[in-house]
This record gives sequence, C-alpha cells and structure tokens, in this order.
Amino acid sequence: MEKLFAKVFGFVINFVYSFFKLGKAQNKVTFISRQSNTPSLDFCRLIDELKENHPECKVDVLCKMIPRSFSGKVSYGFEMLRQMKSLATSKAVVIDGYCILVCMLKHKKSLTVIQTWHALGAIKQFGWQSIGAKEGRNERLSVAMHMHRNYDYVLAPSKRTAEFYSEAFDIPMNKIKIFTLPRVDYILDGKDRKDEFYSLNPNMAGKKIFLYLPTFRSKEAMAAKLLTAQFENAKDNQLVISTHPLSVVEKDERFTVKGNFTSYDLMKIADIIITDYSACAFEASVLLKPLYFFVPDYDFYMKNRGINVDLKKEFPSAAFEKADELCKSIDNSTYDMDALVQFKDTYVEHEGTNNTKNLADFIVEQIGQ
Repeated sequence: MEKLFAKVFGFVINFVYSFFKLGKAQNKVTFISRQSNTPSLDFCRLIDELKENHPECKVDVLCKMIPRSFSGKVSYGFEMLRQMKSLATSKAVVIDGYCILVCMLKHKKSLTVIQTWHALGAIKQFGWQSIGAKEGRNERLSVAMHMHRNYDYVLAPSKRTAEFYSEAFDIPMNKIKIFTLPRVDYILDGKDRKDEFYSLNPNMAGKKIFLYLPTFRSKEAMAAKLLTAQFENAKDNQLVISTHPLSVVEKDERFTVKGNFTSYDLMKIADIIITDYSACAFEASVLLKPLYFFVPDYDFYMKNRGINVDLKKEFPSAAFEKADELCKSIDNSTYDMDALVQFKDTYVEHEGTNNTKNLADFIVEQIGQ
C-alpha cells in the first residue's frame, strides 16, 4: 500500500512539476525547510551574506512545518506548489532536512541540491543508518518516499562526521563537502547577552549556571526528572533546561529562564553544559567550556536507536548514567580539558568565524557552473 501510494503520488507531483519546469532557471538560490516556520540561524546568516556580498543572486525562502492536523496537511499542498515553482526556476536549493519534493521530483540538470542538515553532526544514528531500529525509520516507507535522494552535495563539519553522513544519507563520500555551519560564527563572535539574561532572571545572579540540553526521545522526561532532583535544594548552582522544539516534557518554572534566549545564547552564558545524544554537544565543544553527558538510558538507546559516537569510550571522564555521580564529578573540579579539545577537533574541523562566507561562496560557485 505504501509503495503504491508513493508511486501514484510521485507521478502526480512530477506531472504538475513538468509545467513549472517550463519556466526559465534564474540566478536564484531557494532555501527550503520544514524544521520550523521561520528561517534557522544558519539560513538567516547565509541569506544576509548572499544579499550583502552577492546581490546578483536572487533568494527565495520557504520555511513551513507540516501541520499535524488533517486539514493542515491538506493545506500544505499549496506550500508544495510554491516549492515547485521556486525549484523549477532556481539554480541551487539549500535544505536542512528531508524535503519531499527535493527528493521525489525529477529536476532540471541545472539545479544543484545542497543538504546542510539541521545539526552540527550526529551522535545518534538517523536516516538510512536507523532503518529497522525500534526507534528508527521504516524501510519500505523510506524507499517509497525516496528518502535523501537527489543530493548533489551534503555538508559535514569533519571527516569523521562525513563517514556517518555517508551512511545516513546513503551517498558516496565524494558528494560530501567539509563545511562548518554558519551558527558557529555566532557562537564564537565574542558577544553574549548576560546583562539582559540577569536583568530578566535576577534570582540566578551570582550562581553557577548549569545548562541542560536534552535531545528529543522517548525517555527524555525520565532523564530530566533524575537530573532536576540533584538541583532542587541547590543554593549556589542553578540548573537551566532548554528542551528540543518538539519536546513534550512539561516545563518546570524553577529551571526555566525568562526571556527569548536561544540554546546558543544560553551556551555562551552557562558555566557548565550538560547534554546527552544531542548534536548540540558539538556546538558547545567549540566554546571549550566543561561539557558533560548525562545518559541514564545509554544501553536502551544503543539497542533501540543506535549511536555513532560511543560517548563512554570516546569521552569516559564526562559521560555518566547516574545523576549523583555526574554532580560529584563536577564538584571535584577535575575536568579533562584535553579530552574536550580532542572531541572538538575530531568533530568540528573549522571552528573559526568565516564559516558563513565560505559556505555562501560555495553556493554561488554552484550557480555559476
């Protein structure tokens, strides 16, 4: 049934797309995402760079999540028509996740597809790596929907990550280019919002800030509960929790900040960063602040999802399954900075502040071909 539906769906959308392809390709870059309804930090920085230093390139931005309701899914069809029109008249498209039309349509040869992915690496397995896993992808549906097909280039922040991406996107290594995402420029710009943070959260002033950045998963609530129990009566330490946008974990006001601060803003402010299988670990590593991994469901996650980075082997001094042992290690103040530097160098090869320019120049090169 899935295969038949996908075949019919593919025929219909390609038939409609054939009319849009009658339009002439322009010197245009289209950015498409269904990760959020607004452009990501990476997209925003790239768009600004293109507009400022490559005004000859037109830019089209189409960011819209697929609604959960049936009526919302139907209305998304109109968004797909907009995507078709822009794809047919562009010379490059930049995406940050799986895009149905990019992967299922037959495009003009003049269109270059660049997959940036929405994370700075991959501790947990995803895409074709996770086929058949309990919390992974369904193989028949993935094949039917042409998951991660039609990419000309996939960007990876390091050669080690490129190996993971080759498996996850099911593409040869020669299609992977080493680029660090523009968000790293923001993380390392030397600016922070501390004054604003403490103005809005005066109760946290003078305390050591522990930032917890959990990934979205089935046992997320359990992990959060175990960690918050260690900070309920803390006087000098303040736990701040910044959850994934899709998280369903109920927010606890005691560990939630007031103000519109992104996870990147909070990383700059925090004294210590705690995460799990989230790719934000790579972003945090470039700040060279003490980074810890709280993974109480490690064996379960290994079995039901699979991971690329075995944290307990690669970073044993900072990976903990028990919250009390994690906190004791932090209190001992014996952090292995050499291990952190090794981790950073392995997974983020270019941590400077020219990443936006370098990537924008690469995109423009593709348009000129």
